[in-house]
Amino acid sequence: MNTPDTPSATPNPSPTAQALPLAGLRVIEFTHMVMGPTCGMVLADLGAEVIKVEPLTGDNTRQLLGAGTGFYPLFNRNKKSLALDIKHPRGLEIVLKLLASADVFSENFKSGSMERLGLGYEALSALNPRLIYVSHKGFLPGPYEHRTALDEVVQMMGGLAYMTGRPGDPLRAGSSVNDIMGGMFGAIGVLAALQARHQTGRGQQVQSALFENNIFLVAQHMMQFAISGKAPDPMPNRISPWGIYDVFSVKDGAQIFLAVVSDTQWQIFCQAFGFADLAQDARVASNKQRVLAREWLLPELRSRLAAQPVAEISAVFEREGLPFAPITRPEQLMDDPHLLATGGLAPMTLPDGRATRVPLLPLTLDGERLPLRLDPPRLGEHSQALLTELGYSTAQIAELLAEGVIGQDAAPGP
Repeated sequence: MNTPDTPSATPNPSPTAQALPLAGLRVIEFTHMVMGPTCGMVLADLGAEVIKVEPLTGDNTRQLLGAGTGFYPLFNRNKKSLALDIKHPRGLEIVLKLLASADVFSENFKSGSMERLGLGYEALSALNPRLIYVSHKGFLPGPYEHRTALDEVVQMMGGLAYMTGRPGDPLRAGSSVNDIMGGMFGAIGVLAALQARHQTGRGQQVQSALFENNIFLVAQHMMQFAISGKAPDPMPNRISPWGIYDVFSVKDGAQIFLAVVSDTQWQIFCQAFGFADLAQDARVASNKQRVLAREWLLPELRSRLAAQPVAEISAVFEREGLPFAPITRPEQLMDDPHLLATGGLAPMTLPDGRATRVPLLPLTLDGERLPLRLDPPRLGEHSQALLTELGYSTAQIAELLAEGVIGQDAAPGP
């Protein structure tokens, strides 16, 4: 059993792992899809040893197509894979041995699933009072908790799709925002529980939920209504607080977002592009006036900028320190010069053996990006090593394999 201030020992951590803040922390993860794996990814990137327990057939996320193709490799990096039949008594025995000295247990299955397996909070807390148990659900306990939630479901019922789309056309955000942020809040809860454990010596249960995360995302619009008494318009129809804050179509049909958000920036903008008449026009002297003049001002600016290339406009805005953004597709970010220069993309080998690059957590610690220590694991890649660590002999491991209790990696493949 761990001392109150010391996490479980990770066997033979690498020098890089040892320097990370969560080095030595052991996390046992029963998760799939995005929300739960995101929590584990954050903890793993921060240095924790995260053991992903998968069914013998593997996490179903490994097989997703289309928009789900990237889920498994992104959210399961820096983890170990243990393939296990948890419904077999000997499989459950292995998990309980792992949990006896673990620091965190993470799950995101339907309510009651873990309890039916004998892995509910009460049972595991009795086994290991220092264990922090984090659950990722659709809803926190209440009237909706029986419902099945997905990211898109809570975006629709939680106001985000309404705010993103045009009137009458609700539109989900272009990323798994609630799943990802919900997992992040789960990780924040784990960090808070770890700090509390330093004081009490005991773990606790942490819960994070998709719906409540979505409500946090739209809270600014809820407060806008509370203060103004007016229902907020969807973002495409909102009244912008700034006169120039929009996407412009320019030469060759290219698009660029341009912003001029202060009176000083307005003068700089007009001077840089030779718009002396607008700089002296009393109708648009202040930002408030420019907001009220958007109906004629924006078409005028679109006309004046339409023949200029994106590269030239970008160069002027960058030189003058004005906000701008070319409209970029996700695949183009793989070669983004800033990400490449700052180490924001790490080389990674996919489970099928192909090489790629992956974005790292968007933060630095002591000036350094958090490294990729382990590629996303092949199914059961670490089964034998983990069982050996638990004290199982080679003969016992062979027996467990033969009985179909565990699985281990045979060859690269998804």
